[in-house]
Amino acid sequence: MTATEKSNGVAEKTNPEAETQVSSPNTPVEAPPPPDDPVDLVNQATGNFGKWQFWICLAISLSKLPVAWHQLSIIFLSPKLHYFCSEGHSNFTSPSTASTRAACWTSVNGTRTRCHHWTYDTSVFHNTITTEWDLVCERSQLSNVAQSTFMFGVLLGNVLFGMAADSMGRKTPLLWGIILQVVAGIGTAFAPWYELFLPLRFITALAVGGTMTTSFVLCMEIVGGKWRTIVSTLYHIPFNIGHMTLPLFAYYTRDWRAFQLGISIPSILLLSYYCCVPESPRWLLAMGKEKQAMKVLNRAAKRNKKELPEDYQQSIAASQKSRTLSESDSDKRKPNIIDLFRTPNMRIKTLALYVNWATCGLVFYGLAQYMGEIGGNIFINVALSGITGPVGVLSSYFFLSYYGRVKTMSYSLIATSIALLCLSAVPQPDPEASSLPKIILAYVGIIGVSVAFPTIYLLTGELFPTVVRNVGVGSSSMMSRLGSMAAPFVLSLGAINVHLPPIIFGLLPMFSAACCLALPETRGAELPQTMEDGENFGKKQRSDTKSGVPNAAFTSEENDTSSKAI
Repeated sequence: MTATEKSNGVAEKTNPEAETQVSSPNTPVEAPPPPDDPVDLVNQATGNFGKWQFWICLAISLSKLPVAWHQLSIIFLSPKLHYFCSEGHSNFTSPSTASTRAACWTSVNGTRTRCHHWTYDTSVFHNTITTEWDLVCERSQLSNVAQSTFMFGVLLGNVLFGMAADSMGRKTPLLWGIILQVVAGIGTAFAPWYELFLPLRFITALAVGGTMTTSFVLCMEIVGGKWRTIVSTLYHIPFNIGHMTLPLFAYYTRDWRAFQLGISIPSILLLSYYCCVPESPRWLLAMGKEKQAMKVLNRAAKRNKKELPEDYQQSIAASQKSRTLSESDSDKRKPNIIDLFRTPNMRIKTLALYVNWATCGLVFYGLAQYMGEIGGNIFINVALSGITGPVGVLSSYFFLSYYGRVKTMSYSLIATSIALLCLSAVPQPDPEASSLPKIILAYVGIIGVSVAFPTIYLLTGELFPTVVRNVGVGSSSMMSRLGSMAAPFVLSLGAINVHLPPIIFGLLPMFSAACCLALPETRGAELPQTMEDGENFGKKQRSDTKSGVPNAAFTSEENDTSSKAI
């Protein structure tokens, strides 16, 4: 392939067998889509990455800040507090002791009865949802219900806004998600009852899930080549920054209503997307909106200092006709989620991926909340746990480059498991006391799962064949949400025994690492296209499988052929 062909994003068709012979796992596979593919025509106009993509991806990635604030806000909305019964005579508890079941009872005239009023330690937090609505004793699980409901809302938002993005475009649902996030988030701060707080928080979660889905898809659709891996990795960094900055809101407010307002109001700035973020040109072309697509592509080409060929618009028109004909021929039967389980190899890989996704969701969000209960300064603990996140995300890029997907996934989960099992073995005479070994081990666990999360994203997208890739990745992501919904209830087991949460958080990653043995390596391999490709992928030579279509997302650009495939 000549340099001119490379710069135009056009590649000659190659013989797959010949390509297999000259390719190695450490070199990029060069076989982009044919010239009449609208996806290739988009890259031809915009390039794989330039100033246009940089500023749009940077702006869109900022939407991950409120995503982190809202998803992790339960740490400061309902922190662990000291409390004691303020009725009758309760000599067996005091504000200085950790809250126990004893605080749920009192003695009135020598009779032991249930307590209905409590006095809380407000030395750190003046007002929380726990103190305002007495979410203790028999009502203690309601704070966990609030977090699980939020995660279910995120899951549902992923699905609903994903469907809306397919029919309405990427930009419109993104803007509606931001508006809903602002309105519901601010409304939550003024909820006078828990019964109203819960549905408003659920609506906020719907919006959060929607902005997560549409913003990520929009970013991925405007970049190409190896930059898809780089951008998809760096895209998670603002979430970690949001994690780091969340304690600042809590530290300077100390009141859950002011805190909720603080994390909701900044989203108003994201409404500027209406002016500065374009619609996805890929979606516009897919929907036959050629004029709108040309406006976006011309603007992108001008910003990236690229010149379009004279017959570029005619090429798009011809591509659209070809696309329409091919879609009409392929409408006979569309694969669905059932196809993921029809054949044995696909079924094993799907279940293994589901287990890993659920574990990542459970452990990541469980540890994030656990840092608020581990003892010591809650603000410093949470901030430092946020700092460890980027360490894991950035290091995952290195590990993926040199060790592949499956080894990176397995080793990161094993490291997480060992750290958390060691954490469960640390003596804890006083669960509220600060313990440096506990904090360090918890941080190691967070780094491990922070490596695993971007790895499982990438591995899932490469394992599922093209015809079911969207439903495969979407259903796998749902498993992560189910895991995150269970995280608060696993943490609540600490009331029975303080060692139980880290033990459970430690055993599951080890089991998930074992499940990785059923997954083939995808680094340098070509993506499976059909269900038959997906079934055969990894059946025999797992580390050297070359079936399906080329993995164009990891094709090197000009003057970068010596870099290793990721």
